[in-house]
Amino acid sequence: MSNAQNNLEVPVYDVNGAEVDKLTLPSVFLQEVREDIIRRAYLAALTARIQPQGRDPMAGKRTTAESWGVGFGIARVPRVKGSRYPRAATAAFVTMAVGGRSAHAPRVDKVIRERINKKERRLAIRSAIAATAKKDLVVRRGHRVPEGMSLPVVVRGLEKVESTKQARDLLSKLGLWVDVERVHDNIRIRAGKGKMRGRRYKEGKSLLVVLPGKCKAYKAFRNLPGVDVVYVSNISVLHLAPGGVPGRLTLWSEDAVKSLEEVKT
Repeated sequence: MSNAQNNLEVPVYDVNGAEVDKLTLPSVFLQEVREDIIRRAYLAALTARIQPQGRDPMAGKRTTAESWGVGFGIARVPRVKGSRYPRAATAAFVTMAVGGRSAHAPRVDKVIRERINKKERRLAIRSAIAATAKKDLVVRRGHRVPEGMSLPVVVRGLEKVESTKQARDLLSKLGLWVDVERVHDNIRIRAGKGKMRGRRYKEGKSLLVVLPGKCKAYKAFRNLPGVDVVYVSNISVLHLAPGGVPGRLTLWSEDAVKSLEEVKT
């Protein structure tokens, strides 16, 4: 392990962006970054949110339709009885008969969710937390980090920020506002029909704000482009490694960092 990784001390900033103290980070920040485990945990968490769906196995088959057979000059598909112009039914493909069943519809028994062991999931969270302190991983994700800044970024009294204006001023003084602007400048309209389905815009990921608990700072940060806010007790791989890629630029509250040893990860 390199000397940079052995150094557990990082500067602590106040809400005005000035360095006021040094903080010794918990040992979780020295965890080995396991990108393979992080990827597995991300897929497990992502697929757990997908709602299973399926079709009725008897859909399109509850009918007394029978084929007329040959000699009538029409297709031999099963036809509904009691009609002067009998409609075809129970055909394998919709293109063969109007109202026919779907050929390969979603199945109820399809396995959608990828599961992961509890110890592996906790290891993935610890690895993802440690990755927030690795500048090379953060830069590789595309985040813009001020030159000379140590990671992770820890702020004393972060939970006292009450308005979005104060949040923007704090990020500007820390030099992190450029990363929010990076996301804002790259917001684009989605291609395809998703525009009509409540997901018109595609927006990247900027910094993650970790708070110790319920406070007004949650609302102050949450509406900034690409910024996610989470309480330290609810932190997951979905927050720390979007897309399964570790190294998200993270803004920690000092109290949140200190409580990491108590949170069961």
